[in-house]
Amino acid sequence: MVSDNSTALKTQDKPETGSLIDGIDEYQDTAVRKVITKGILWKCAFRGLFMEGNFNFERMQGGGFAFSIIPALKKIHGNNKRDYATSLKNHLQFFNASPKLFTFLLGTAVAMEENKEKPSTVNVMKVAGMGPTGGIGDAIDHMTLMPLTLALGASIAMEGSIAGPFVFFFLYQIVHFLVYFGLMFMGYRAGTAAMVNMSDATEKLAKAANIMGIFVIGALSATFIKVQTTASLELGGKSR
Repeated sequence: MVSDNSTALKTQDKPETGSLIDGIDEYQDTAVRKVITKGILWKCAFRGLFMEGNFNFERMQGGGFAFSIIPALKKIHGNNKRDYATSLKNHLQFFNASPKLFTFLLGTAVAMEENKEKPSTVNVMKVAGMGPTGGIGDAIDHMTLMPLTLALGASIAMEGSIAGPFVFFFLYQIVHFLVYFGLMFMGYRAGTAAMVNMSDATEKLAKAANIMGIFVIGALSATFIKVQTTASLELGGKSR
């Protein structure tokens, strides 16, 4: 019985590695070296534009996330093949977030890898960030940015100008790319502290974006939707 109890205690003391593909939760090379440059971050962000090219229903955007972070992993773990393989495999796991805002998590993951955080810790960060980025991304993109830019483009087009569609396209993409690339650098600078700040602000940001979206949809409805009715209202002796 004593032997069984000691075995159980040893098992409990081991870190939980069930979520890791190889069950490896530490790197052989734990020396922290600041090797990530702005150029590497730009490369990762550009690769992220194609993250949904390998979308599937088993791991969704997992392959795209791994593809995006490869330039950083080569720079960080390039001298140790086992560490590089371990890191890359773990980034192939299930991932699903807003394609517009996922660069925040990508930048944070790069910072954590550079600091040689445990793979399980990096996985926890990614899982914790999927919900907030998805919720905020949908609220800001589909409920706010797209209706606003569409309304502006449509109003110009209704005046007979061919510039309407181009105004919508370029205005939407300019804002999109400013946010997309900006979040990459913001996530890298914030590192692990980013998740604390994100969790605190997520609910407020999502609520504000939803309210703005409702106002936008209401304004669009009042501007572009006309409903004729036989009902009349008498004001000052005149029927209106």
